[in-house]
Amino acid sequence: MIRKMTGADKSAYLAMTDIFHNSDAVLHPIDIHNYNNTFSAAISDSPYVDGFILEKDSLTCGYAIVSLQYSTEVGGLCAWIEELYVSEEYRGKGLGSEFLAFVHKFYKERVKRIRLEVEEENSGAVKLYKKNGYAFLPYEQMINDDI
Repeated sequence: MIRKMTGADKSAYLAMTDIFHNSDAVLHPIDIHNYNNTFSAAISDSPYVDGFILEKDSLTCGYAIVSLQYSTEVGGLCAWIEELYVSEEYRGKGLGSEFLAFVHKFYKERVKRIRLEVEEENSGAVKLYKKNGYAFLPYEQMINDDI
């Protein structure tokens, strides 16, 4: 089952996001304060971010953060799967594919593209995304955090 995050999910989310952000899925460490900021935004009425909890047999086994942005390239909104984390003991059981199908249905009327980032070394995630119709874009990303 996939559902929107609520305030009651905070401790589970914080534990899972800490594991995610200290894994090979992330290029560099994240300020721990960002975990709380993200959770607060994800459970708010923000039009820019949604948080989801993945459950199996009524147990929390993962989470996802999806943000929305306008894209001229696609002529409308783009949903970015910012984070998709499935607890190790639940990997390979179809939860990632279930979430991707959920996202397509949930945002179908609102967005023109679903986009995500993945580390090429994260071979399990790359395999999951390719199996579900995702392809690499030939872009290099650049950032400037001096704001």
